[in-house]
Amino acid sequence: MLITYFIICSAALFASILTLVAGFGLGTLLMPVFAIFFPLEVAIAATAIVHFINNITKLILVGKFTKWSVLGPFLLGAIPAALLGAFLLHVLGSADVLHQYSIGSVTGRITLVKIAVGAALIGFAAIEFWPRFDKLAFERKWLAVGGAISGFFGGLTGMQGALRAAFLVRCGLTKRELVGTGSTASAFIDATRLLFYFIAAWSARNEAFDLGEGRVGVIIAASLTACAGSILGAQLIEKVTFAAVKVTVAGCLAIVGLLLIAGLTGA
Repeated sequence: MLITYFIICSAALFASILTLVAGFGLGTLLMPVFAIFFPLEVAIAATAIVHFINNITKLILVGKFTKWSVLGPFLLGAIPAALLGAFLLHVLGSADVLHQYSIGSVTGRITLVKIAVGAALIGFAAIEFWPRFDKLAFERKWLAVGGAISGFFGGLTGMQGALRAAFLVRCGLTKRELVGTGSTASAFIDATRLLFYFIAAWSARNEAFDLGEGRVGVIIAASLTACAGSILGAQLIEKVTFAAVKVTVAGCLAIVGLLLIAGLTGA
């Protein structure tokens, strides 16, 4: 259990520093780490909790820089799409195991939700490896569409930041405004999907979303570590670039995505 705390908290610390500096990264990096130890639906819900608490910390630090004229159109598409993504996660997570197999002492369970989320992770990894992605940006008129895309993948996989940044970056925001606006948008999406996750889990008594078995302690520890990372990141926001870690993060996403599709992680 101690190794679980160490690995998840280390990932939360590193990712929270990255996300405050880059405008995204916490959900992208933390969800696959949670999925190593927890069932996939729990990993996504746990990441949403840490992400939301971390966003509250970021709002205290940089929320005053939020550009509401940009945020409004973005949320118009993001909130309903986040509900749709969370609903799809619930539906896929309720489906039966497609295939189960064993390799020595390792058991693989292939499910629809693992295939869907694994494919999304590989897609995000491919985007990160794409040289032109850093220059990818959309005009302001596409903000609602960008919100819908970001919100949907936020609800389904917990990953929304990189897509969100691509739509916000062309809105004439300073770096602090970009981080502040992105953090506020992320907080709204997190609140939306968390509400759905918990209503779905309670109404259906869905064990896939069970946060028992000592998981609450890990989530609390990860949340506190992520908040500490945000406070540290706030001191580095104008000084640090994140290009050096992108290849590593993308590589991890691709590996976890393949393991999920093969049914070898996500419990």
